[in-house]
Formats: sequence, structure tokens, C-alpha cells
Amino acid sequence: MNAKPPPSSPSPLSPPSPSPPSTSNPFPLSNLLSLPTFSITKKTRQSRIQASTNSNTNTNLSLSSTKQPISQDQALLYLLRQRKTEEAWLAYTHSSHLPSSTCLSRLVSQLSYQNTHVSLTRAQSILTRLRNERQLARLDANSLGLLAVAAAKAGQTRYAASVIKSMLRSGYLPHVKSWSAVASRLAASGDECGPAEALKMFRSVTRRVRQFANGELAADSRPDTGAFNAVLNACANCGDTRMFLKLFDEMPEWGCGPDVLSYNVMIKLCTRAGRKDLLVFVLERILEEEIPFCMTTMHSLVAAYVGFGDLETAERMVQAMREERRDLCEILRGSNVEDSNRNEQDVFERLLPNLVKASDSEQPQLLPKAYAPDSRIYTTLMKGYMKAGRVTDTVRMLEAMRHQEDSASHPDHVSYTTVVSAFVNSGSMDRARQVFAEMTRIRVPANRITYNILLKGYCKQLQIDKAKELLKEMAEDAGIEPDVVSYNILIDGCILVDDSAGALTFFNEMRAKGIAPTKISYTTLMKAFALSGQPKLAHKVFDEMLDDPRVKADIIAWNMLVEGYCKLGLVEEAKKIVQRMKENGFHPNVATYGSLANGIAVARKPGEALLLWNEVKERCGGMKKEGEENPDSSSTPPPPLLKPDEGLLDTLADICVRAAFFKKALEIVACMEENGIPPNKTKYTRIYVEMHSRMFTSKHASQARQDRRREKKRAAEAFKFWLGLPNSYYGSEWRLEPIDGNDYFSDSV
Repeated sequence: MNAKPPPSSPSPLSPPSPSPPSTSNPFPLSNLLSLPTFSITKKTRQSRIQASTNSNTNTNLSLSSTKQPISQDQALLYLLRQRKTEEAWLAYTHSSHLPSSTCLSRLVSQLSYQNTHVSLTRAQSILTRLRNERQLARLDANSLGLLAVAAAKAGQTRYAASVIKSMLRSGYLPHVKSWSAVASRLAASGDECGPAEALKMFRSVTRRVRQFANGELAADSRPDTGAFNAVLNACANCGDTRMFLKLFDEMPEWGCGPDVLSYNVMIKLCTRAGRKDLLVFVLERILEEEIPFCMTTMHSLVAAYVGFGDLETAERMVQAMREERRDLCEILRGSNVEDSNRNEQDVFERLLPNLVKASDSEQPQLLPKAYAPDSRIYTTLMKGYMKAGRVTDTVRMLEAMRHQEDSASHPDHVSYTTVVSAFVNSGSMDRARQVFAEMTRIRVPANRITYNILLKGYCKQLQIDKAKELLKEMAEDAGIEPDVVSYNILIDGCILVDDSAGALTFFNEMRAKGIAPTKISYTTLMKAFALSGQPKLAHKVFDEMLDDPRVKADIIAWNMLVEGYCKLGLVEEAKKIVQRMKENGFHPNVATYGSLANGIAVARKPGEALLLWNEVKERCGGMKKEGEENPDSSSTPPPPLLKPDEGLLDTLADICVRAAFFKKALEIVACMEENGIPPNKTKYTRIYVEMHSRMFTSKHASQARQDRRREKKRAAEAFKFWLGLPNSYYGSEWRLEPIDGNDYFSDSV
């Protein structure tokens, strides 16, 4: 897809746009034109490589065919060669024509290299202009690659990916350093689609590279070990062991092999797969292959054991490092317990050949040298204590680090932040502030993460005023500007105190500062309006989210919108959102159906509950409708099976019992029992006694009405039988049909 520029027009919720900067030019164009002129005789090398050698190139589009004022381009090029990027940008903005390919490529490259928010915005504006004017070919591969890397570093991963995709579509081959940097960011992104996008980018580039018979033409784009590590990390993050093995086996084909970072990523894969027993074999494989060892592997191993909650093994490992022992493999083997999870055993046997030939009699490998624990090792163990709620051990570890002789083991800002987080999680905000004050006293600078943790602590305790004071202190005293995480915390804090206006204020303040909202920002603000009974405002925020090219709406955002309407009983509006959700490729989940059920209960529309239950029943693997055929392979794939929860089924059963839909109520409680959910018989008994203890039909009612009443009474008797109330089923088989054709005559419980 093409890279989408940020929206140019202000959104309805946006604050007024700041006035544009002064157009006065401190470097008049007349001065630039008076610079010495020179001719460029060397032909610029084309950096655009066509994948197909048979493709016809339209020579009429070449720059040489268009006559432009050479003097302005020469002046601009002179500034660029002098690295006067600011003056060059001003010259570009005042140019009467579109500069040459060389000038534009150099300008975009230098703006990207500056790596600031302003320079990146300027570079993106050039790209947007060229795309709109269908002149994207004026930029070379180097400038586009630098722009992609700059955008990735700035956190604009989706934009960076779109630049690489645009290059591939246009026939460019991006340098491996460019596309692998973007793939690395995609792999590590919190977005569930990020790892998949990283793998897709890897395949797109390698497919293009393979099309060249002469490998030297695409040598700069060939994947190296760093590029493979990026996509291996993508596989590890999504737990795809099969694809990890496939890529790992593919490395020799490209003339590269795994390094220590590759095996560190394999440690993460073992963690994702729940294979704690394999960690020691990864370490032994590194030593067996004589791969240069480094401290990062020790960090990864300690983090893995802490992630498994095995603090005892992590402590043994740290203690062995303190004792300068090299037999770490033997120590880890001694505390190893074979995992019963053998689903991916064949994959790991190929990744770790030493796993097959391992035996207790083998002499474990020794580390090349002793590695002393550093502050990162100790801090990782502290995080384990913190997550386990062991605040005292966390503080003791900090004290022990202070008294270490090796300065590399002394606590740093991450160590102190971990202790602050431990106190915040336990609700001890005063002690957290004491540790924070100590950081200032001993000149260990707190960073933005430290402040965000404190902000979250105040918001959780509903102390929004203190959170606002801390935000001011953060910016004015510490000189640390809040980021999108800071504002997301404050917006969520406003929701906790039911202050939707405050949440909107923080949202607009964030955007006024040029901080791009994330998916969490939008959904949190939607939550504020939904909970305060303002679904139309939530809908407005959602529409802005859809228009923002930097984020992608997910099922959570759709569900938040549905919930906003359902809280007010606006079922029809909610159903329209659900239909729109399906059209956009999202299948309703349990939360969606739960919101609809609650909305139906508020609106008192029991007939809608029957329609909803039929849909839920089908999604749960219920019986196929009569006459319905299996969809062919070319049709849209069916939605995934649904596993209902207690809230959804209980709400539907409650509605059906109140509306005297006893047959459907029995179906729902049967579904509850099948899914291991105990139905609340006490509640249903109370509802039945209060609302349906006497079911009376006038003798003068029509025959059709009397027939319907008989059917309902038969279902009622079956429901009473299930509840254990007196009924006409005692002493007979439980069924819904009449016994011997006789009607039931009891009108009371």
C-alpha cells in the first residue's frame, strides 16, 4: 500500500491548528542565485533497478527531457553539498519549480539523517508532494531508504513499512540496512499484525532479489544475519516455531549463519513455546558451535527463567555467576525438569541437534570464561521479585547492589525504577516517592518510564490532581516531555473518576504538542464517552481513528463502540455497527455479543434476544440450519468457533426466562452446562415464581392463542422440572411433548 500522509485538515476533535511560520526568508533567493555557477557533467547513477529486464522504460519521463531553471537547482545543490540543510529547505520551499532528482534525493536524505520530528515531517511532505504529482521516481533508493529508517526510529513503523512497500512496487530495491531496520521494528511492535508484516516484507524483498540472474546487481539488498535475526524475532514473538525453523535453515542459502543474537532469539522462542527444559540446550549449542559468546545470552537466560516464574533457578544462576563458576550448563541441567509439552519436539530437535544426543553421562560444556553479574542481571531478578509481589526482596536486592565492589553491578535508573514500580503496585505511593526522591539526591536521573509509573500509581488511586502536578514537574523541573504513554495513563485516570471532559482535554493537549495518538489513545477516549453515556462522541472518535493512517482499528475499538450504544439500550444502532464490523472483516466475539445482550436487556426487546441466541448457537458449533449447504472453497471463510462465557449466556437466559421463552431458556442453560458454567438456578427460580407462577388464558381467547399458551405451558413445565419446582413431570420422563396427548391443567406452582 502507498504511504498515507498524516491528515492535512484538522479533525473535529482537533485543537485549532497553530499559525504557520513566518514566510520571511532570512536567506533571500537572490543571494542564492548569485552563488558561483557550475555545471554537472557526471551522470547520476540510476539507483532504481527494474525487476524485469524486458520492461519498457518511458524515456519521455526522464529529467533531461524537461527544461528547468538550472540556476535554482545549482544553488540548492550547493547548499546541500555544504550540509546547510535548513537553508536548503527554505530554498526548496521558495523554488518556482520542482527541483531536480539529485537535489530532491539529497534533501530528503539530509532531512532524514537529522532524525528530528521537524526534519522528518519535512521529508515526508516532499514524498507526499511527489506522490501526488506522480513524480516519485525523482527520489533514489538511498533517500527513500533513509526516510524509512528515520520513520521507524521515530516510532512511525507503519509509515516506514509503507515506504519500503512503495519502493518495491516502483521497482526499487531497498538496501538491506533499510528494509531490515523496518522489519526489526515491525517484529518488535506491540501490534499483533507487526510480526506478520515483518515476515511478509522479508519474503517480498527476497523474492525480488531472486529474480536477478546476476546476483551482484542486487547484492546490497540481500538479507544478512541481522535481517534474518529480525524475522526470526518476529517468529519468536508470535510463537511460530515452524516458520522459525524454515528461516533458520534458509540462512546458509544467503551466505550467512546464526550468531549469538540468533540463539538469544531462540531462547525467546523456547519461552513462547513453554519449553523451559530447552534453555540449557540453547546455551550448550552456542558453546558447541564456538560462536563468540557475550553477556547478552546471560541476560536472555535470566530473563527467560524469570519469565517462567522460576526464580529459584534464576537465583542459582546469579549466585554461580557471583562465584565465578564456568559450569553453568551443569547447574542449569541439575535444576532442569523435562517438559511434557512435546507438540513441537521435531522442530526443536532440528534446531538443537545436541538435544537428541544429550545424555546424563555427557560432560556439560564450560563457559569460555567466568561472567560476573552486572546491574542488568540483578535488575532482571528484581523484576521477578516485583511481579511475584515480593517487595521486601526487591528492596533487599537494591541494597545489595549498592554495596557491590564492581561499579558495573551498582544500581542504575532501571533498578530504582523497578523498586518504584514495586511500591506503586503494592499501593505504597509515599514509599515510591521516597525512592524517587533518593534517585534525585544521589544523581541517578529518573527517565520518562519512572514518571509514567508514578503517574499510573496516582491515577489508580484516583489522585488525579497529584498526577497533574507530577506531569508539570516532569516537564518543567526534569525537562522530560510526556509521551503518548503518559497521556494514555492520564486519559484512563480521568475515566476512573468519570471525567470524560478531562479525558478529551488531555487527548487534545497531546495532539497539540504533535504527539501522535495510538490505538490505545483512541480506544481509551472512546471508553470515556461510552461509559459517560455519550455514544455519538465515541462514534466520532472512532471515525477519526479510521481516518488516521498511523493506527489500525481492532476488534477492541469496534466493541467499545458497540458497548457505548448498548449501555443506553440503542440496539438498532449497535446492530448497524456490528454489521459494519463484519463488512470490515471483523467477526463479533464474546464481548460483542455480551454487549448486545446487555443492550437488549436494557431496551426490553426479548425478541432480539432470540435472534442473538440463534447466531451465538451457530457460532458455538450448533446444528446447521435446515437446507443449508456447506460453503464452497471460493466463498468467504466461516467465522471461527465461539466459546461463550458466563456473562453472555446468563444475560440471554435471564431475558428468556423473564419473557417466558422457556424452551430457549432450556437451550441456553444446556449450553452453559456443556461449557462447564453452573447456571444460577436460585435466580431463575425467583424470576419464575415472581413473574410466571400463574399462567392464565381466558376461555374466550382465540384457538390459536390457546394453542400457543399450551405450547408455552409445556415448555414451562419442563423448565420447572429443571429448576426442581413442583411440576407435572414428576414420575415421568423429561420431555417437551405432551404426555399421552393430554394438556397440563395446573396453573400454579
